[in-house]
Amino acid sequence: MNLTLKHILLFTCCFLTALSYAQQPKKILIEYSGFTVRDSLKGENITTFVRSDLGQIHIIHEGIDMWCDKALYYQSEDFIEAYSNVRMKQGDTINMTSDYVEYSGITQLAIAAGKVILTEPQSTLTTDTLYFDRTKQQAYYNSKGQVVRDSSGTITSQIGRFYMNESKYRFLKDVVLVNPEYTLETNQLDFYSETGHAFMYGPSTIIGEASKVYSERGFYDTNNDIGHFIKNSKIDYDNLQIEGDSLYFDRNRSYASADNNITITDTVNKTIIKGHHGEVFRAKDSLFITKRALAITVQEKDSLYIHADTLMVTGKPENRITRAFYNAKMYKSDMSGKADSIHADHKSGLTQLINLKRFNTGDAFSIQRKPLIWNLGNQMSGDSIHLISNVEKEELDSLKVFNNAFLISKDTIGDGFNQIKGQKLIGLFENNELYNVDIIKNAEIIFYSRDDKDTLVGINKSKSGSINLKFDGPYKIITLLNQVDGEIYPESQFPKNARKFRGFDWRGDEQPKSVEDLFSDDPPFSLPIIKGLDPFVEDEEFIDEALLERVEKAGEKDKDEINKAGRQLPKPTTTLKAAQKLKKPLVKEGN
Repeated sequence: MNLTLKHILLFTCCFLTALSYAQQPKKILIEYSGFTVRDSLKGENITTFVRSDLGQIHIIHEGIDMWCDKALYYQSEDFIEAYSNVRMKQGDTINMTSDYVEYSGITQLAIAAGKVILTEPQSTLTTDTLYFDRTKQQAYYNSKGQVVRDSSGTITSQIGRFYMNESKYRFLKDVVLVNPEYTLETNQLDFYSETGHAFMYGPSTIIGEASKVYSERGFYDTNNDIGHFIKNSKIDYDNLQIEGDSLYFDRNRSYASADNNITITDTVNKTIIKGHHGEVFRAKDSLFITKRALAITVQEKDSLYIHADTLMVTGKPENRITRAFYNAKMYKSDMSGKADSIHADHKSGLTQLINLKRFNTGDAFSIQRKPLIWNLGNQMSGDSIHLISNVEKEELDSLKVFNNAFLISKDTIGDGFNQIKGQKLIGLFENNELYNVDIIKNAEIIFYSRDDKDTLVGINKSKSGSINLKFDGPYKIITLLNQVDGEIYPESQFPKNARKFRGFDWRGDEQPKSVEDLFSDDPPFSLPIIKGLDPFVEDEEFIDEALLERVEKAGEKDKDEINKAGRQLPKPTTTLKAAQKLKKPLVKEGN
């Protein structure tokens, strides 16, 4: 069938007319009007509806249903004011009740006031005044509101915004989330009601019965009570404070972990532990830390530093023990040490330096390498070493070297070495300085004897039951007890191959002489990049240009002096900075 040009033009015109008509917004429909009242003073443009005994006034527009006891309908502006027991429903998910509602069919903006309650499947929002933009599917309040979600708790804030398509709330200013287990306070909280996920911005705290979390950028899963914090963050567990670039927190397991630039402070035992990865098990009173781990026992006179591949702290605060392993080192200004493992009992003041029997490891501290202590130029070694401190005075009291005790010091002038060895060594300290040493059982000595002018008198090589060594300034007073044999040889008559005892192992070049030296054997290290939280993306203002344009167009049809479609709009603000300057908008009283 052939179509003429006239038919084609007619068909096109009809199609465009129908399309144009279909694209025009629908008018508000009064489904049930109750009693209709005409007031000549208000003009023909305004119709008043009052409910009847059969039911409330029922209003329909573009997918919403609204019921009320009284309504004023401005026909030319397609604008309605609803009073008393107002209910608004959108689909099967959004329900709102209030004392009063203004709604524009042109802008699709609703303003509810007086006991406003908005419910959706996961939460209930309560406030005094609520702005509901149906075009953007967003609701907004700035006169304080409260959101209740059963599993998460109750959230209050001065300003709030609800993104319906995302089931997301953005709370601003004086935000408080109250849960039976904790209270969360922050400047800004983005909360997803379906998942219970909360994102915090600005100074924030989460305070529970046994913990306190502070962070300036963080995430918290309110369903599972786990969190991730990445900016100026710290966790307080009673007497432990955990800080780091990235913190993980699990309330149910009483567990926390940290990465990069970690500091764990034990306030009871005055201990600080640093590193770049750590985990805390509060319920088990234990923690460990790795990656350049360093433990600092803070003392007023002279702090003790311990470094190892891994540091572990166990026990309740009053009975806490620090274990350092492997490749452990310690440093004080007047003493340093090195061992495979170091154990420090903070209550008793006992510090043990031991070597674990790890065979075929190929490392520098296999079974044949003995623990070492350096003090005042003396190197002491043995199968294990105990340092005993006076906890109250914060001073060293004594040391014990068990099995194969060996003391070495360099001769004051020559290249020889003074040596004392025996089965056991006991040393005494005064003012943190070693002043007396006893070598017990099978004691032997090689000693370079010098006069008061440091002239070498001879080399003393002797054996005895035990040896007492006293330090008197730069001099050593040696007393041999139960001497078996020995004599002083002129240097020229003492064979060089006899000047060192069997088992001699001078390791002075390994002595840590500063805190930095504790890390001298560590391989190169660089901080890993932590996958953090997504950066904050600021949304458009609730009162944005698009909404203002809709309101302005609606006003072109409004013959009154006031544009009803936007007469109660608040100042544009979704940001915290702007929120500080916000003024409370007008709330209209119902008739």
